[in-house]
Amino acid sequence: MTSESTGTAALREAVRALMPRAKADLTELVAMRSVADPRQFPPEECAKAADFLVGAFTDAGLRDMRRVTTPDGTDAVVGHAPGPEGSPTVLLYCHYDVQPPLDDAAWTTPPFELTERDGRWYGRGTADCKGNIAMHLTALRALGGQEGRGFPVHIKFVAEGSEEQGTGGLERLVPQQPELFAADTLLICDTGNFALGLPTATTSLRGLANAVVTVSTLRGEMHSGMFGGPAPDALAALVRILDSLRDEHGNTAIKGLPGDGSWDGVDYPAEQFRTDVGALDGVSLVGTGSVADELWARPAVTVLGIDCPPVVGSSAAVQAKVRARVSLRVPPGTDAEKALQALTDHLTGAAPWGAKVEVEPEGSGQPFRARTDGPAYRALGKAMKEAYGKDMVQSGQGGSIPLCNVLAAQFPDAEIALIGVEEPGCLIHAPNESVDPSEIEHMALAEALFLSTYADTRK
Repeated sequence: MTSESTGTAALREAVRALMPRAKADLTELVAMRSVADPRQFPPEECAKAADFLVGAFTDAGLRDMRRVTTPDGTDAVVGHAPGPEGSPTVLLYCHYDVQPPLDDAAWTTPPFELTERDGRWYGRGTADCKGNIAMHLTALRALGGQEGRGFPVHIKFVAEGSEEQGTGGLERLVPQQPELFAADTLLICDTGNFALGLPTATTSLRGLANAVVTVSTLRGEMHSGMFGGPAPDALAALVRILDSLRDEHGNTAIKGLPGDGSWDGVDYPAEQFRTDVGALDGVSLVGTGSVADELWARPAVTVLGIDCPPVVGSSAAVQAKVRARVSLRVPPGTDAEKALQALTDHLTGAAPWGAKVEVEPEGSGQPFRARTDGPAYRALGKAMKEAYGKDMVQSGQGGSIPLCNVLAAQFPDAEIALIGVEEPGCLIHAPNESVDPSEIEHMALAEALFLSTYADTRK
């Protein structure tokens, strides 16, 4: 048996022995209703989660663990640990805030109580992103417990407190206090594996361009029996405008936005996607490209909401003014600001019957593509293979993490890798979120192996 395989075996056993503690950590964290929206949940819940991280990561061997207030008024948790002289620095990122539970009645178990069922751990944040906190703690404890050694590299730690709300506090903190983030490699642990048990690095993120479109046609609502027909209906106009955002095949069709991009990483079989997304029998997927093309290499428009009379309580009236919130996901290679302008121009230009259209931009975020040819990715690929027994694949993600672009701009020579415990079965952001504990175990081992071997890979 080689020294490397001996070291891997020792770390594997250490991680396995720590899994009951990981479950206890996650149980305590899930019970904290750390939704960073004071309109819905008391701020004390986020404060409790932040204080838990300060104590737990101090216990795991990090130093100077503390809360730092970001420009949006929320608290990040930061700390560090020294490694051997001359060793590289690795930043470990996660966030401790969670999405609200949404529909409590749709949960089969209490959302803020970790519940084990059929081998999975259920509860809000079990995967996104408190499962990644458990992963970090388990990896650090496994390393710290190996014959009392210190860490093999310099470590920095940052946990965000308002990631799910998108308030941008941490992004604004980076240029203000770059010393908290400066590292040779940044592990952004807020994604996960393409499929359960398949080690994955997310290398591409779509950007975002959101807008609210308001359509007006009349000075006020008019009786549909007396005036319906020739009276210009604002809701009908809005429907036609929104329909024009896609062609007959379902492709996003916004003038000025290329829609023919292709993805060269892992394939996403259509049948697997149908299962992952919960497509109903007989309902077709949309778009003319592959699933991977449509998800990770092409723009995608979604109508997030419409303000108009609900069915219950509606009256016989022609609508005078309605509005909708439109979201445009932007692939790497497309500028998000230009995409937002193209969306605005399209919404305005598609108005029928001279309807008055106002478009209010909500904001945009640039897409991201990681550089994958450096020593960190070589070390990460090796660690993932040892942990899972499978080669690491690269996938994209349709979501946006604006922090990645900020970090890439601030530290252009650093490698950025997006990994984590999430996989399609986790149902993040939805009712009945869960995590497979085997992902926490395997990813904690992969992280520990990476931290153990990264310094040697750079030589």
